[in-house]
Amino acid sequence: MSETAQPVGVPNRTVFGHPIGLTNLFGVELWERFSYYGMVLILGYYLYYSLEQGGLGLPQATATGIVGAYGGTVYLSTVLGGWLADRVLGMERMVFYGGVVVMLGHLALAVLPGLTGVAAGLALVALGSGALKANASSLLGTLYAKGDPRADGGFTLFYLGINLGAFVGPLITGLLQDSIGFHVGFGAAALGMALGLTQYAAFRRNLGTAGREAPNPLPAAARPKAIGIGIAIAVVIAVVALTGVVPLAALPRVISVVLVLASIAYFATMLASPKVTAPERTKVRAYIPLFIANAAFWSLFQQIFTVLAVYSDERMDWNILGWTAPSSWIGSLEPIWIIVLSPVFAAVWTRLDRRAPTTPRKFAYGVIGMGVAFLLFLIFAGGTGPSTPAVAVLAILGVFAVSELLLSPIGLSVTTKLAPESFRAQMMALYFFSVGLGTSMSGVLAQFYSVDSEFAYFGLNGVVVIAIGVVLLAFTPWISRHMEGVH
Repeated sequence: MSETAQPVGVPNRTVFGHPIGLTNLFGVELWERFSYYGMVLILGYYLYYSLEQGGLGLPQATATGIVGAYGGTVYLSTVLGGWLADRVLGMERMVFYGGVVVMLGHLALAVLPGLTGVAAGLALVALGSGALKANASSLLGTLYAKGDPRADGGFTLFYLGINLGAFVGPLITGLLQDSIGFHVGFGAAALGMALGLTQYAAFRRNLGTAGREAPNPLPAAARPKAIGIGIAIAVVIAVVALTGVVPLAALPRVISVVLVLASIAYFATMLASPKVTAPERTKVRAYIPLFIANAAFWSLFQQIFTVLAVYSDERMDWNILGWTAPSSWIGSLEPIWIIVLSPVFAAVWTRLDRRAPTTPRKFAYGVIGMGVAFLLFLIFAGGTGPSTPAVAVLAILGVFAVSELLLSPIGLSVTTKLAPESFRAQMMALYFFSVGLGTSMSGVLAQFYSVDSEFAYFGLNGVVVIAIGVVLLAFTPWISRHMEGVH
């Protein structure tokens, strides 16, 4: 197979030199992210705004903790989506079914009142997003042959679709929430996912037979046990939710612990599986430090939806020619940079090919950059009221974006390259575990934030993450050797 040939079952038609199936996955991910970010950026405000403002009146620290815990749960549920794809339905169908469940979740938030709507809606969106996210990324990886130099560029373009959705979603839902109400904003998120499903269904043929079959089908004799485990897990979750045994404020810590334990179990399962060859096992070991660095990165980045959402509401000056923009628009600032820079990074990685920095080095630079971005908030620490100019935060979020492009699309790509053949979708779920751990930790950390502690908060978070990046940089030769030919 030549370097640019498509794998078996993938149509030979290309768009801008990439498999045509990229366009379909680009579109469905765009609309899923439109709905996700459009909802999550107004979710925190819905939880802590007063009843008179249309919110639920929860304590601010509890609200930001719930947002972080919810984000962690989304990524935790990728294990279920990955398992169902690998063992039962295949990746392609899981993308579609996941989108349906996401849409139903947003509808629940739009229609059902109070915490009932929050609980039902967030549970459905978390399950659906988990099914869609792990499998859309893994499905994209199957469109490229092993060693295809176009893969990093393809994942970066895919990332552009994610950020187009992330840019437009908060703009629309924020305006609707500000002018009409929260539930209309949640309804717009449901409509966005419906549009994504329509597009995906109409052009599924562009994917050929990629991801149609489960690569490691579950034997019929094992199905009753799997169903029993699933029912038991559902019962435990229902009991915890209904009895209130876990306080809302403790949710991010609980989700973080669950993700750590689940990640350890997943690594152990893959390393011990007889279906994983010795070379594949070596690559899995090389993935462990990247997993840790990824979690550290996202623990700061995902604070856009926790601490920085509060910062936007209380500390940023959103005055634009006499009109005050919605606070939720902070979620659209960073994607502006991604939209501008993604094609540049895609072209650079494609042109440099093997001369580009290795994946571990890209990761290290991304982690260090994220820590530096947090330190830049120290310039405005100690101020009072909405005194931080929106344009200054836009500039800082440009550093977020460069760091993200050094790490996130590359992380998606290297996960598909290092994945054992029998654990392709589940390896991508493990990648999202690291994102989920960082996301839930963003909720844990957010509970320590206050306007009075800004200098210590941004400074300590930034320094710790920079240190993690420096340690990763020191370990890059070892990681590269164990990646066995993966650049």
